[in-house]
Order: sequence, then C-alpha cells, then structure tokens
Amino acid sequence: MEKIKAFFANKWVGFTLATTLYILWFVVWAGCWWALLGVAVIYDVYISKLFYRYVWSKNEKLCQKSAFYRSIYEWVNAIVFATVVASLIHIFFFQMYVIPSSSMEKTLLVGDYLYVSKVTYGPQMPNTPLSFPFVHHTMPMSQTKKSFSEAIKLPYNRLKGLRNIQRNDVVVFNFPAGDTVLLENQAVTYYDVLREYQAQYGMKRGREALESDYTVISRPVDKRENYIKRCVALPGDEIQIVDGELIVNGNPEEGIAEKQYCYSIRTSSPLSSYAIEKMGITELSGSGTHYFSPLTDGMVEQLLKMDNVLSVERYIVPEECFPYAGAYTWTADNFGPLVIPKKGATVELTLENLPLYERIIDVYEENDLTVKDGDIYINGHLSTNYTFNMDYYWMMGDNRHNSADSRYWGFVPEDHIVGKASFIWLSLDRNKSFPANIRWNRLFTKVE
Repeated sequence: MEKIKAFFANKWVGFTLATTLYILWFVVWAGCWWALLGVAVIYDVYISKLFYRYVWSKNEKLCQKSAFYRSIYEWVNAIVFATVVASLIHIFFFQMYVIPSSSMEKTLLVGDYLYVSKVTYGPQMPNTPLSFPFVHHTMPMSQTKKSFSEAIKLPYNRLKGLRNIQRNDVVVFNFPAGDTVLLENQAVTYYDVLREYQAQYGMKRGREALESDYTVISRPVDKRENYIKRCVALPGDEIQIVDGELIVNGNPEEGIAEKQYCYSIRTSSPLSSYAIEKMGITELSGSGTHYFSPLTDGMVEQLLKMDNVLSVERYIVPEECFPYAGAYTWTADNFGPLVIPKKGATVELTLENLPLYERIIDVYEENDLTVKDGDIYINGHLSTNYTFNMDYYWMMGDNRHNSADSRYWGFVPEDHIVGKASFIWLSLDRNKSFPANIRWNRLFTKVE
C-alpha cells in the first residue's frame, strides 16, 4: 500500500496522468488542438512550479497573516471550483430538466425531473461561451435581461457521442422557432402571433404593427428554450398522419403505450371523482353528462366498460399547421406525406414546395434566399434544387392533441439537439403537498 501511495505521489506520475486525461478530454474529444497549450500549465503545476513560487506563495503568506483574508479566500476558492466543475459537467456530460407541461403525458408527467444525457448523442459545444453560469438565457430575478454575451460566437460543433438518435427516443432540444421572441410575452411563439397580425392587417403592416406592440429580440441556438418530445422520424424517413394515426415509411407507428388523444365522452350520469382518479385522468373539462379529456387506449377501454358511459369518440383536429402556406391544407391529424431532410440529400425546388424548405435554407443553414419574378435565388444564384447541409428530425409529443410540436413549426435541425432523456430521478405532483406530492413509483425509472 505504501508503495502504491508513493507511486501516485510522484510528481512525474501525477503530471503524466493529468496530461493524458486533459489531452483525451479537451484536445482529442473536444477537437481543440490549440488546447495543447494547456499542457504547459499542467507542467508548471506539477513540475516547474514557477507560478507557485512567484505568485501563489504570496497568497499563502497572506492566508497565514490574516484570518479574515483566509476566510474570504476559502469561500471564493470553493465557489469558483464548484462553478467550474458544475459547468464542465453541464457542457460535456448531462443536465437536469423538469417537465413543465402535459405535452408528453402519460409517458412523462408535469413535475418529473429528468436526467438528460449529453454523452449519448455527443455534447454540443456552446455557441455563446460567454454567459452567466447556471442560467439559460435570462438573468435571475429578471424577465428581460439576457444572461449571455454574443461578443464571441462559435460555429456548430458536436463531439462524438455513444450513438445517433434512434426512432422513438425521447429527446431534449432547443426550440427551433425560439430564434425570435416577443420580450413582453415569451409564453407565445413569435411566428404564431405574426401570422395573426398579418391575417388582420396584411403582410407588411402586420409585421410593423407587431414590432410596434412588442420588443422583438433574437436568440442564438444554444440559448433558445429547451423542449422535450419524442423523435418519431429520422432524416430520410417519410411521414404521413391519417386521422391522427402516424405512418412512418409506409408502416403504422410503433406502439407507444402511454400515447394520448383527446376524446369526447358522453355519459348517462356524472363520472365520479374516484373513477377519474383511479383511471389516472389528469385533464378533464365539462361536467354532467358531457366531458372532454386526453385519454390513452387503456383509459378508453376502461371507460367503455362503465355502465354510465354512452360513447367515447376521438376528436379530429381541424386547424391548419406547418407549413401554413401555398396549396398545403395539412392539419395536425391529417398531414403529409413529407420526407424528412437528410444531410447530403438534394431536393428539387419549386414555388410550390418552397414553403417546406424555406426556413431550412434561409435560417437554419444561413443562406440568402429570395424569390424574384417566379424564380428562386440562393446567395444570388438562380437555384432549381438544394442540397441539405444538416440532418433534420421530426418531433411529436405523446399527448398528441395537447402538444406544440413539429406539426406546428416544422423540422428540428441537428444543431438544436441537446440530449437524450434517460431517467426520472424525482417526480413531484404540483397538486399535492409534501410528502404526499412525491410520486415514489416514478423515482429512478427509465424514460421509454
């Protein structure tokens, strides 16, 4: 044991181990070859100790002379160390995420706290590295002050992960339509409100009216809101929705046990609160003999077995959805067919299908897209086709009729992917008080 301790106490052993770990992590994995300069710092810490001799030794003398200085130094040192370690873990390995809405019920419930793995798909390096630690895009105790600086903006870079996204993975990603935000009303999507204004005032006047009523800001990819949905289609897949049923590559969607749709329920007498709670129904509107609620297939079966239930009919969503233009009359329950763009794939461009790909070309892949005299120009060149530079994904919530997902705002680019939802480490029911609010049966369960 003493020999082992002596071996690891050797300064050259320490230098070798620290250098190897540093190079594998920050140089090889992160792909930052300029980070090799950090080896000189490690050498000084373990071998030459020049910084300690001429700088840090003075700090130790001050700590010995002043108890107050030593106390302040210990607090600052602990805070800085914890911040650096936590930031590295957050960037490279995992982050925590809490479910804010019912869009993924019953798979995930409001109040579920998730472990989101960044290693699975590979961590995405920050686009805006200069930011206040432990907050996303807005400073604490503020609704408007941003927590980051765009003085340094880095291009998209994702490190190698354990595997690619697979169909039906539950994925956390940056909200694609969150690039533009109404500062005074961040709960709504800018593009939804813009369409309402333009329907009322016209294209140009509608945009001008919106910009006069709100402060409109933009956010870089890594500072957009985090969303969580199920990846139902991969790059190159063809999707279609017929009467609410998703079809991928010509085959019905694989069974998701907890998937929900909204139903109209008619009864001969009111449903009891006991029956509602026993079935696990969390959202129910109406009263007396007519109700409206999202239900799983299992809940529908249970209701139909009840003597006072006359009928349970699925609701079909009628309103328009993506791409909100041209001859597309798609709705959330009758959609497509549509092929998900794949990196390297080329699509023929026409005025008819341009609404499908306009945002990809202009916003996500940062080209100058214009239409003039019926012709399409990309970066000033007449274009009849386009080759995609990134992979794209199609995300949908398991609560199909209560989910703002790809049906409403389109594709999710690969550079918006944050990580895979792995397991639930805590679950709290917001309608109950402690300790009854803890859902013990959900703790440390895998997200399927």
